[in-house]
Amino acid sequence: MRRGTNCTVSKPRAVPFRRRLSKNSGRNPDATVRRDGGRANAEERKAREDVPGLVHYCARFILPAACQETSMTLSVIVPTYREAANVPELIARIERVREAHALDLEVVFMDDDSRDGIVGAVAALNKPWVRVVVRTANRGLSPAVLDGFREARGDTLLVMDADLSHPPEKIPEMIAALDAGHDFALGSRYVAGGSTDDQWGLFRWINSRVATWFALPLTSVRDPMSGFFAMRRETFDRADALNPVGYKIALELMVKCGCQNIREVPIHFSKRAHGESKLSFKEQLRYLEHVRRLYTYRYGNWSHFVQFGLVGLSGTAVNLAVLTVELWAGVPLEAAVAVAILVSMITNFLLNRRFTFSYASRGPFWRQMFGFIAASSIGAAVNYGVTLGALSLWPVLRRLPQIASIMGILAGLVFNFFASRYIVFAKTPPHDA
Repeated sequence: MRRGTNCTVSKPRAVPFRRRLSKNSGRNPDATVRRDGGRANAEERKAREDVPGLVHYCARFILPAACQETSMTLSVIVPTYREAANVPELIARIERVREAHALDLEVVFMDDDSRDGIVGAVAALNKPWVRVVVRTANRGLSPAVLDGFREARGDTLLVMDADLSHPPEKIPEMIAALDAGHDFALGSRYVAGGSTDDQWGLFRWINSRVATWFALPLTSVRDPMSGFFAMRRETFDRADALNPVGYKIALELMVKCGCQNIREVPIHFSKRAHGESKLSFKEQLRYLEHVRRLYTYRYGNWSHFVQFGLVGLSGTAVNLAVLTVELWAGVPLEAAVAVAILVSMITNFLLNRRFTFSYASRGPFWRQMFGFIAASSIGAAVNYGVTLGALSLWPVLRRLPQIASIMGILAGLVFNFFASRYIVFAKTPPHDA
């Protein structure tokens, strides 16, 4: 394949989220203008001075120009935050693959304004097929990847980590999977031939497996947590309502691009070479929120109903806990029962508003709360009526009234759900609320 020729770009390409600089803006043309209004740091200025024409500055992005306006076959997107130390080795390994397989590719580092020297590191390489884009807003791995896809010139889009945990040597195999007709190629640790570094701890292995288990209702792949993947631009363009939370963008794309024909390429997942892992407890909570949104996107009202039921179970626990504390404190039984019911209704409302029906969380709080309490009260009456009705219709149930009680609970639950979904939180939810 013939690589694209270099050319000098006189103005930014028309990208929706890029803001051009006006010649009459009054700003110093020698400064990097960021979206946050800041100036370039010394390292960035030095990079531009040392390699004239290498870096093209605009409002949000820093692009190595000397750039190729011709289209590429493959764009390798590498999201980064404080990964400058890994850049030289990563590019050296990619370059060996590029030369060995005559790949027509570019590498685009999508950096979340690390200010760790990555601009200078890329400039020092002096390779026209490698560039860095500095993002100063909407930071995070998933937004960086999506911005990278829009910025990329290639017809094939490949994402990999900068920490050298993903083997660049597997890039040709990933591309071959797409050439064979698969609409998504995923580097996998958990298929035959895949492996992880021996220094991977037990906790991290368990954490990965549990996270994979949560994703099973969404995809059949063995390693949905992988961040090493490739897809055609035409597959990405059919994505529906992308709204990733956290760092598992591959799972988001597989679900919302409707990828059914997925090839898992076995890889060895290495320990990071330099820098610190970005995985934190907060990111793990964000992953759970992401999975919850994808459940809602995929299963709609069924997902809402399951979440509603789980919140109801938590309300039962709250009810029993409050009742126990009140009785221990000497509160009269009748009053204790009433307060416990009210407290559990309020906690159920707050959890449903925050999670189950989060699309309506900006609605009128007090009206929603009183509406929820009213619906729950009617639901309790439905529960009571169905239980007594079942006992009356089928006298045999008097020997095992728990069955009649379960029937009443289910009837009350269904009533409460539909009243909450279509009356209390009546706003039409988006796909991934």
